[in-house]
Amino acid sequence: MSDAEGEVTEPQTTQEEGATAVISALKEVLKKSLIHDGLARGLHECAKALDRRQAHVAVLASDCSEAAYVNLVEALCTEHNIPLVKVPESKKLGEWVGLCKLDKEGQARKVVKCSIAVVKDYGEESEALNVLLNHIKSQ
Repeated sequence: MSDAEGEVTEPQTTQEEGATAVISALKEVLKKSLIHDGLARGLHECAKALDRRQAHVAVLASDCSEAAYVNLVEALCTEHNIPLVKVPESKKLGEWVGLCKLDKEGQARKVVKCSIAVVKDYGEESEALNVLLNHIKSQ
């Protein structure tokens, strides 16, 4: 019986580890893209980048309250075949894309919410980018 229980819990932990690996990879890709000036933040910038087909990946916060906002981004992504990754919180996305102040210890303060971000330039090749691209292909 314990073997059956062990088999049931193993896939759950690997799924959780896979999800956290994808989130941490996305965080690293967003930081590198920000450094190389390849990141669009906010609806206006992102809609322009999506419409011009300059985007490689779009990141949308799941807790966005504006239905029209979500529908516009999803429609632009499907129309231009741009992958869409959803993250749970807009406050976390805002922190990842640099919409915050850092204190002396490196902790984020005064974080501004961000509902959409678009990666226009990955910056440099990395293991995190490969993890993110493999996740996008598997969807």
